[in-house]
Amino acid sequence: MKFTKMHGLGNDFVLVDCRCEKLEGIDLPQLAEDVCDRNFGIGADGLILVLPSDKADARMQIFNPDGSEPEMCGNGIRCFAKYLYDTMENKKELLSVETKAGIMLPAVMAEKGQAAAVEVDMGIPQILNTYDLVLSTYDFKIHEVSMGNPHAVIFVDDLDAVNLQEVGPKIENHPHFPNRTNVEFVKIIDRKHIEVKVWERGAGETLACGTGACAAVAAAVTEGKTDQEVIVTLPGGNLDIEWNRDDKHILMRGPAETVFTGEYTL
Repeated sequence: MKFTKMHGLGNDFVLVDCRCEKLEGIDLPQLAEDVCDRNFGIGADGLILVLPSDKADARMQIFNPDGSEPEMCGNGIRCFAKYLYDTMENKKELLSVETKAGIMLPAVMAEKGQAAAVEVDMGIPQILNTYDLVLSTYDFKIHEVSMGNPHAVIFVDDLDAVNLQEVGPKIENHPHFPNRTNVEFVKIIDRKHIEVKVWERGAGETLACGTGACAAVAAAVTEGKTDQEVIVTLPGGNLDIEWNRDDKHILMRGPAETVFTGEYTL
């Protein structure tokens, strides 16, 4: 099976073009677990499949390292868009991608014939509930946001004081979230800059999460903590997030990179 290894701010993926590679009869959730394993597989935060679509340029299917299937992945769709752009014969900068969260329209910013960065309209954030969640000795104020997938946003004064490996899985799997949730701890730097650490549902701690960055900004703007255009600093780098309150859509801009290609024995 031929694959391409890609990443967006260190959030890395194994991408397989199923328009060329035929995976009929393959247990895809198990394949995701196998290839994402960093000791016995290729190693990644997710498996992305490029599939044909009668509604868009292509369809994106993504699996987490535990075999679960998220509704959307912000860094993943930027990598997906870069792959489409870099490999298409008749290049176009505005692409359409069918996802579980609907049709997404990534816009490619190209350099020397290849995609260097991608802007994606991530749709309209849904600001849901705000409540206190008590975990043994911890008491967190949760801002629940949907970006097509679930997020629990928590504002803190000191990110270094957060034991993400301890509290991340407890919040992800809390009974309040029957479908589990992504978790973002957010520090406000100033009105145009925030810092975020992420615990991703089904993947654990990652270097970046595009939908998580969007959810963090949506919660911050709603709470009056930031302006509408914000630089989001994640462990893997920066994303530019803009929430247009007129049409209520949120835009994400950031890099996507190809690391290497290879073949994996099924």
